[in-house]
Amino acid sequence: MAYGQKIPRLALTQGSVSLARCLLLFSLLPNIVTADEYDYYSWQSDNFHNGRFYTKQPQCVDIPADLRLCHNVGYKKMRLPNLLDHETMPEVKQQAGSWVPLLAKRCHADTQVFLCSLFAPVCLDRPIYPCRSLCEAVRDSCAPVMETYGFPWPEMLSCDKFPIDNDLCIPMQFAGNHATQPPVSKVCPPCDNELKADNIMEHYCASDFVLKMKIKEVKKEKGDRKLIAAQKKKKVLKQGMLRKKDLKKLTLYIKNGANCPCSQLENLGTNFLIMGRKVDQQLLLMSIHKWDKKSKELKFAIKYMKSHQCPSYHTVFQ
Repeated sequence: MAYGQKIPRLALTQGSVSLARCLLLFSLLPNIVTADEYDYYSWQSDNFHNGRFYTKQPQCVDIPADLRLCHNVGYKKMRLPNLLDHETMPEVKQQAGSWVPLLAKRCHADTQVFLCSLFAPVCLDRPIYPCRSLCEAVRDSCAPVMETYGFPWPEMLSCDKFPIDNDLCIPMQFAGNHATQPPVSKVCPPCDNELKADNIMEHYCASDFVLKMKIKEVKKEKGDRKLIAAQKKKKVLKQGMLRKKDLKKLTLYIKNGANCPCSQLENLGTNFLIMGRKVDQQLLLMSIHKWDKKSKELKFAIKYMKSHQCPSYHTVFQ
């Protein structure tokens, strides 16, 4: 069942929650999900939660269409402040935006459910956190993909912060099925991206540098794939942390990518759109596309890069 058609279930088992509260929560959920007239919901509680004082009372707001991570998650209203201490919608949008590329990798069927339970939590009379088992399942499947791009699993998503499964929490929706439908691609993650303008811009903003360049040679080295740039002139579309000496002898790596397929590298006789990050003095490949002069999507993205102001994503993965 698609995410847009699925209403997250709540794990209501033995624990500290009374039967009366359980029935109340179930009675509220359908109304919150489907009722268009449900414009506002306030909690009968003070402004102090988990050691932090909020300037505003928690409220229910519409999940906006441009909150791409969660707009089609299966319910229409979200709690604000959310469960990651974001108090305003602009802050939520900015921080959630950097996770959209990971969602596109389909590393786990419940990635969206897990992330949106924190970025855009469903509105009930108390915060409902993801179960620890849900966090662990998504982490175990998606952390290796993040590692490919040089991102560790962030401390803010440490699974031991979340309740065990016999408490009130959001469980796995696809238990026993870690792969999504269609199955998770075995292609190297940087090579598994559609040539679409919005996809290019998401990676553009998440990358330290962006280049138009040719590749001279591809090698395998200690489980990684090593891309050696041709000495011909490179066009810098975003320089970021790259220095002149980096450009002279440019070498890129696909982390843990020695054996995964990458169709873009089967023919090196063309220019490439290269996006990457600098991590521990090593340049990691985040995305690669053949430079297709006929592609309207590519032309639009390249033109848009000249004026687009990217949000700051660096705090998300700390």
